[in-house]
Amino acid sequence: MRKLLTTLVVGLAVTAMGAFAADNSLGTWKLNMEKSKFTPSAPVKSLTSTREASDGGVKVTTTGERADGTPINASYTAKYDGKEYPVTGAPYDTIAIKKANANTYTAKLKNKGDKYSTTARSVISKDGKTMTTTNNGTDGKGDPISFTMVYEKQ
Repeated sequence: MRKLLTTLVVGLAVTAMGAFAADNSLGTWKLNMEKSKFTPSAPVKSLTSTREASDGGVKVTTTGERADGTPINASYTAKYDGKEYPVTGAPYDTIAIKKANANTYTAKLKNKGDKYSTTARSVISKDGKTMTTTNNGTDGKGDPISFTMVYEKQ
């Protein structure tokens, strides 16, 4: 009985570690503008993000086009520890990410130069083909913004 209990506890621990070590957000994701919703309006025409594993976190490279036609070329590398990491090429300067599980993570995005501050929650579907990110906060002027962005795995 003792051996069975020990085996079950060890098996549960290994399973839990595997679940939290997995990251189903990795890969290339393209924004589906038709399924996404933006308030007050869409700040982008297109986005494609590539997410790669990086030393306990993720390296993200995002390309696309802003609503005014200017190109987007943003990137960051961050761990899932809730600490702020620098971002280049985005409307925010830092990102802090925490992973709840292999399919869900939250992020806080801030711009030190103005009032841009949002909180995002991303959830990957069970089939791994869709990632939905809800984002709420304030733009650089302090006005409220709200996005529901639906990405499809490429």
